Amino acid sequence: MISVVVIISANIEWNAIRNIFPNVNLQVSPYGEWFNHKINVRGQSLEVIIFHGGWGKISAAGSAQYVIDLWKPDLLVNLGTCGGFEGEVERGTILLVEQTVVYDIIEQMGDFDEHIAHYSTDIDLSWLGDHYPINVQKTTLASGDRDLLPEDIPDIKARYGAIAGDWESGAIAFVAARNQTKLLILRGVSDLVAPGGGEAYGNIALFREAAEAIMKRLVDTLPAWIYKFIEYKNGINP
Repeated sequence: MISVVVIISANIEWNAIRNIFPNVNLQVSPYGEWFNHKINVRGQSLEVIIFHGGWGKISAAGSAQYVIDLWKPDLLVNLGTCGGFEGEVERGTILLVEQTVVYDIIEQMGDFDEHIAHYSTDIDLSWLGDHYPINVQKTTLASGDRDLLPEDIPDIKARYGAIAGDWESGAIAFVAARNQTKLLILRGVSDLVAPGGGEAYGNIALFREAAEAIMKRLVDTLPAWIYKFIEYKNGINP
């Protein structure tokens, strides 16, 4: 049987997970809480580890390496939210991340593009084939240790082709690639950022409500995504 670890990053996303799974036996790691949960995958019971990795690139990278070293998962999954660029994506869209870019590097001594490329990661999704369990939009996701600044969005779109941003995906993807661990990142667009600002900026209740709905949807569809990976491991062509 395959081993799957699901990393949840932001605290509000983890609170949503705790509401979905209220009666679990919580364990504690250096990064946050975690628990085992059995899910039904096409009639098979599969125990997965659901792990709070923490917000931001530092916690994301450290916790990703921690779970890979400890459990050596066949598949690492990151479920969460992101901020979308108004006019490029609709609120509530689920993004299937095929590339991550760490956009908040500021390099003034050497080659800026070289440094950006070093922390950019292409995610191998060939095991999924062309048919997905739910409607998703494949995209590049921009990661930075800050909320999106409206004035930065035109440059991020032009340089990287991203349509949304978050705080953790770039670090998780980088670590997974260095460990040759298969990775699935699914992020739901919780709010939009426009030239006038972000609709959740100063309105955390909006983000909290959106995160609850997104995390519930992602958890509900998790067995179907895992089944795609089981088929791949069993040599069934996607």
